[in-house]
Amino acid sequence: MKLLKNRILKDGKSYEGGILKVDNFINHQMDPILMKSIGVEFVRRFGNLPINKIITIEASGIAPAIMLGYLLELPVVFVKKAIPKTMDNMLSTTVYSFTKDRNYTVSVSGDFLTSDDKVVFIDDFLANGNAAMGIYELVKQSGAELYGMGFIIEKCFQEGGRKLREMGIRVESLARIKELGDNKILFEE
Repeated sequence: MKLLKNRILKDGKSYEGGILKVDNFINHQMDPILMKSIGVEFVRRFGNLPINKIITIEASGIAPAIMLGYLLELPVVFVKKAIPKTMDNMLSTTVYSFTKDRNYTVSVSGDFLTSDDKVVFIDDFLANGNAAMGIYELVKQSGAELYGMGFIIEKCFQEGGRKLREMGIRVESLARIKELGDNKILFEE
């Protein structure tokens, strides 16, 4: 997705240790025009599948998931990173956060993710794949069918994409990054 890659090169900030900061247009302040284009691209990649729901994880996956849900006219379910006291019929699992360097429980109501659901998972980043593996576990617990996972940015130098693909999961990443360093961003071709 050329528009996204150009925006990453223009406004993204790359640091040593494989860190890419895109908080001024994706995951803190958002560019709704770019998000719409991202949604359109996800429609192109997933729109032909017999899905009935979009699933994401709070918080940075919500905007692209909402755009896809809006364009496909499907509900969007977001997995919570805390255990709400009011959640009934809860499904949960533990996920390790590389960014926060800790484990946390993620949860979703079994009322909103059921064995009748056919879902696509949408998120902002794919790096080590910990959040994606947590979603995979929740989908399994619910009995739903996972048709694929879509990511705005994949860090190909980390193992998440490889692990998911080896599991037979369809992975669609809009910008695939080969290498990050101090002020250096190289994309996979």
